Amino acid sequence: MGAIVGGQTSCKSPEIEAFEAHLPSDVYIVSCHSLHGPGVDPQNQPLVLIQHRAPDEALRKVEIVLSCLKSKYVHLTAQEHDRITADTQAVTHAAFLSMGKAWHANRQYPWELSRYVGGIENVKMNIMLRIYSQKWHVYAGLAILNPEARKQVAQYAKSTTELYKLMLEGNFDDLKARIYGARDRVFGASKSWASRPLLEPSILTAFSLGTPTPEEPARPNNHLSLLAMVDCWAALGIVPYDHMLCSTPLFRLRLGVTEHLFRNTEMLDETLRTAVDDKRYRSDDLEFTFAARGWAECVTLGHFETWEKRFVSTQEFFQPRFADAKKVGDEMMKRVQASMDEALKMEGK
Repeated sequence: MGAIVGGQTSCKSPEIEAFEAHLPSDVYIVSCHSLHGPGVDPQNQPLVLIQHRAPDEALRKVEIVLSCLKSKYVHLTAQEHDRITADTQAVTHAAFLSMGKAWHANRQYPWELSRYVGGIENVKMNIMLRIYSQKWHVYAGLAILNPEARKQVAQYAKSTTELYKLMLEGNFDDLKARIYGARDRVFGASKSWASRPLLEPSILTAFSLGTPTPEEPARPNNHLSLLAMVDCWAALGIVPYDHMLCSTPLFRLRLGVTEHLFRNTEMLDETLRTAVDDKRYRSDDLEFTFAARGWAECVTLGHFETWEKRFVSTQEFFQPRFADAKKVGDEMMKRVQASMDEALKMEGK
């Protein structure tokens, strides 16, 4: 009597169901979830506490025990937690998992190609490598076990497919209308749209695994992965800024690189024009579309084994660059965290 039980899983619905089914009624349930990876310093990072079945006294005990982490407590229900983790991770994970799978399918190391070097590409490659350097079950569990995430991954595949078809048709007007509409629904509804950007532009160029040369300078990209991300959010009525309370450096990096593209009208127009006119990306985008649909099918069918095989095969392909990517990625995270801390100081003034 009086015992407190909790878990650190990234998906709370099945965890809470298991606790309720198997724990005696006099056992308190206070769950938690650190919203960052194992390699990130927990200090000042968000730590969700879920007072599911417990008095305030039990919650205070848990807070005292976890105070050694020096994290920021965020109090949510299990359902709120799953919705927020889905909104902030499901679509972005699907995008970067699909990038890696597409490059793998084409047997490409993107940092060796001029079209994937510099600016936004630096961040895209580093996030992709960071994800594939982790354990496969982390991302499978979040996508397959979280009911909120399942529909988002499916919508991301749908958005990717429909946008790719518009590109193939050369339908610039409809593509632009759709993307601008999505931009206004996702970013226009946010009060932070006109304020300081999440990602300082200098971060985009400071960390790179490849270097453009005078013979092969960096060239425009159609950024299908990022366009589909915003299109998906718009279709589902998701505004990522609503969850900044639970933001982490990696979340800000993923959202920040997307925001960077959509805040810059000139860059966005160039991206859309490239999507329609530059056929050099067609094969890459075809594989990306296949990849997005493949991940969505895994999630819809609940196939952990298929997910593992898809993930591990691509993980092995990129394995030689994980060490370099980790060094670059860790420095990038530090810069983003410093930017976050500076923003908090400015808000406090």
